[in-house]
Amino acid sequence: MKIGALAAHYKTELELMYGGEEAEALFSLSAEHVLGLSPVKLRMEKDSTLRFVEQQKLLSILNDLKIGKPIQHIIGLAHFYGSVFEVNKHVLIPRPETEELVDWIIRDHAGISRPDIHILDIGTGSGCIPVSLKKYLPDAVVTSIDISPEAIAVAARNAEAIGMPVTFVMADACNYHTEQKFDIIVSNPPYIRELEKSEMHANVLMHEPHLALFVTDESPLVFYEAIAELGKNNLQHNGALYFEINEYLTKEMVNMLNDKGFNNIELKKDMQGKDRMIRAKLSDEIV
Repeated sequence: MKIGALAAHYKTELELMYGGEEAEALFSLSAEHVLGLSPVKLRMEKDSTLRFVEQQKLLSILNDLKIGKPIQHIIGLAHFYGSVFEVNKHVLIPRPETEELVDWIIRDHAGISRPDIHILDIGTGSGCIPVSLKKYLPDAVVTSIDISPEAIAVAARNAEAIGMPVTFVMADACNYHTEQKFDIIVSNPPYIRELEKSEMHANVLMHEPHLALFVTDESPLVFYEAIAELGKNNLQHNGALYFEINEYLTKEMVNMLNDKGFNNIELKKDMQGKDRMIRAKLSDEIV
């Protein structure tokens, strides 16, 4: 079978489930993984004949895609902020909105060459946040915690593979205590309420770790409250909290942070125009 014919087969099989453009993108990612061809090279090689083993691998990926398994879990890799991260069933697949959160922090702190700037990431998952921050804020000292030993193992492998020294600690975000002071505390904690499950794609519900996704309807801010309390005690003067947040709970987030004593709070929209990020400071200045 020629590459172009298999690409057309992918589109036919996946278009109803994912849409035409997404189906084409899924073939491109699959072919890059199996054949080592960039998207441009793939178009140039569309009339090339696949070897049997290559064809079988690509058809196997297609079968997994048809049952809703995420492409990142199939190939074991995800792209995030210029790096490639190992992912598996124990960690969330990095999202574009999380890249926007990382970008916000980097833009806020780019050009600050202090060897003693300390960053704490809470809920490391694949390690995409702390590793990316260390990569683009190289003078920072970065610590990251997660309650899952499997996630810690994945994150540590990613940090080593990308060459970024990050300290990983297995700890519960709701019961983490340290004497260390931080300039930045960042987290993308679980924030999806049980009542919102019906809005989610089936492949996320089936294949991604619920521990990293869901909170109860009764206490949807439980992790944010614990981290804000930690911030009160462990942020340096003019240090900042950065969170990825639930777009439906922005008012509750602002009120909670105000109640905790944070007086410098800014919401930020993602590329879809949703309130998805928030920054809060304990500062003498109010802007």
